[in-house]
Amino acid sequence: MILAGGEGTRLTVLSEERAKPAVPFAGKFRIIDFTLSNCVNSGIYTVGVLTQYRPHSLNDHIG
Repeated sequence: MILAGGEGTRLTVLSEERAKPAVPFAGKFRIIDFTLSNCVNSGIYTVGVLTQYRPHSLNDHIG
């Protein structure tokens, strides 16, 4: 289970419209992509993502 509902108050400029895990990083990635990559590289292929704050852009990204 990945907790991905952070408001990101320290990233206010970047996270006003989306949750912190959905903030773009290095052009084509989102912050949550690093966590998901670590899961896959560790052999964990089934994950749940718990969202709370402005989940729409994160849900669109994850699919």
